[in-house]
Amino acid sequence: MIKLMADSTCDLSDEILEKYDITIAPLTITINGKDYQDRVDIQPNDFYKILGTLEKLPTTAMPSPTTYIDIFEKAIEDGYTEILCINMSSGTSGSYQSAMLSKAMFEEENPDSPVKIHMVDSKSMSHGSGYLLVKSAMLREQGATFQELIDFNETYKTNVKHFLSVDDLDNLIKSGRLSNVSAMIGKILKVKPIMSMRGGKGAIVAKVRGSKKIYTHYIEEFKRRNDFELTDFLIVGYTSDKSKAETLKMKLLQETDFDGVIHIMQMGVSVGTHVGLGALSLYFIETGDRHDGLIYNEMQQLLDKKNDMLAMVSKYKKEAVKRFEEERNRFKKD
Repeated sequence: MIKLMADSTCDLSDEILEKYDITIAPLTITINGKDYQDRVDIQPNDFYKILGTLEKLPTTAMPSPTTYIDIFEKAIEDGYTEILCINMSSGTSGSYQSAMLSKAMFEEENPDSPVKIHMVDSKSMSHGSGYLLVKSAMLREQGATFQELIDFNETYKTNVKHFLSVDDLDNLIKSGRLSNVSAMIGKILKVKPIMSMRGGKGAIVAKVRGSKKIYTHYIEEFKRRNDFELTDFLIVGYTSDKSKAETLKMKLLQETDFDGVIHIMQMGVSVGTHVGLGALSLYFIETGDRHDGLIYNEMQQLLDKKNDMLAMVSKYKKEAVKRFEEERNRFKKD
């Protein structure tokens, strides 16, 4: 039997965790000197109610190796012989390193154990690793072997596309989750930044003016990038404003050809500490190794405008030719 587990930054809903029997190792959040276990001692809604009032940004700490080992041992007691643990990107958190240490400690203490354990560095944040977990659970239900799940995750983990927009960059800058260059660009331009993962770290890949254009960017990039063979569900994430997620879901259903399941899930306390209030995200699997970045997207927008202009000119040209032919035929009749 294959056990799926992760750290709490996967941000999957309790319903999904229970449905697929996924166990999470909670991160620790320190608020005003007091420690809380993510999704154990404090829940997202309660946290977002106080986040805006805090003078000092909360800090987060990775799960300890013993936390992971406790989950291993419980899984083994329950009859699992293979354990797949999908972790937040090693570029943004120490969870993967802690998980790897726990694996080494377990194997050293149990050299004759037949249990197989594999750790995945998802190169993702929040529902990005959550996407891999749900996809793995679905493949497991379809009969995939442990090695096939490992191969899928290691092959496609960098194809899980993230889009994240925030009301401001302050929390990301203070927590170090955004590169200094990206942060500087966003602050100087005074626009709505849209971020994605590049090399396992968050980076600004587009800039738009106005909240409505965030939806437009998400929709157009989804249509441009989505792998329709592998993306059989979407995850729309939010921190404090669920209405944004509901609006994005509606637009995805109305303005794209996607007809699969769209999950709306709240980002957890650990992730919310860094992205702040009003965040909105989208996750799916993109085709191939697609470029994404400020310069690339600026060039793509210019190319799209050029193509729109050419299409408009072509349309008016055809209409003019049609009117000319009609006038000429009428002249001939006269």
